Amino acid sequence: MNNRRQFLKTATIASAAVVLPSFTVAAEEVPTSTPSKIRKPIVLSTWRFGLQANAAAWEVLKNNGKALDAVEAGVKIPEGDPNERSVGYGGRPDRDGRVTLDACIMDEKANIGAVGCLEYIKHPISVARAVMEKTPHVMLVGEGALQFALSQGFTKENLLVEASEKEWKEWLKTSEYKPIANIENHDTIGMIALDSHGDLSGACTTSGMAFKMHGRLGDSPIIGAGLYVDNEIGAATATGHGEEVVRISGCHLVVELMRQGKSPQKACEEAVARIVKLTQNRGKNLKDIQVGFIALNKQGEYGSYCIQGGFNYAVHDASGNQLIDANYFLK
Repeated sequence: MNNRRQFLKTATIASAAVVLPSFTVAAEEVPTSTPSKIRKPIVLSTWRFGLQANAAAWEVLKNNGKALDAVEAGVKIPEGDPNERSVGYGGRPDRDGRVTLDACIMDEKANIGAVGCLEYIKHPISVARAVMEKTPHVMLVGEGALQFALSQGFTKENLLVEASEKEWKEWLKTSEYKPIANIENHDTIGMIALDSHGDLSGACTTSGMAFKMHGRLGDSPIIGAGLYVDNEIGAATATGHGEEVVRISGCHLVVELMRQGKSPQKACEEAVARIVKLTQNRGKNLKDIQVGFIALNKQGEYGSYCIQGGFNYAVHDASGNQLIDANYFLK
């Protein structure tokens, strides 16, 4: 019996010695694909004003600058434009006539900063960056955010331009709060960029929904909702009805779907599908809601998708700056 056991043990070891080398050889024979050339630098941003924002960001990127500096410089363009009525200076006020701004920023190392319900400061994105770089916190809101901004040398100024004040006073006659999809009274500049070093960053800034309740925050200042960056995978940002984006942690979801192997386009489509399903489950009318996502992966591939037609986004790479109409769910 002992001889038999010894024989079986010896035979098993011998068999393993034969099988293992053949397995190793087979593995070496599996062909490996050569990665395609990475498209970098490249920058994406939401809506038509993204063209001008991209142009400013490209000035940084084309000179081998950092994506973080590019996205800040880019979104400051609509922030500082009094004719842009949904971002920064010129943004429409809340129902109390107060212009409150939200913004967040995220770099390739997962450093983050955000401000919410910030008044009197034209460039909330720069305050968000200061929160990221100069405080132990990730978000400051309201009066505390303003105090911090002033301590950092930002200038306090009136942000309620004449046209926005006139619209607010007209709105007060009925005080009906019913945001209309694709009317840019609730839209955001979200920007994501891949620089020549292969690093990603993103920024998101808005004045929020026109005539909102004072103190309301949407998705724009919330990392993981209105913006998310993972330097191993990709980045995403969102626009539209922020409450719906927050409901699914939208941009984090898009990035995680890319981590699972989905293209930026497919990841955006699945995120929209989840919002559609939840909206229908709650008995809400999809025609009253607009949400759009844009996404960019580490290879420089990008995609976008929204609930209904009307959303567009801008893309700037070495071939130029173009505006693209996003595909959508409601046909």
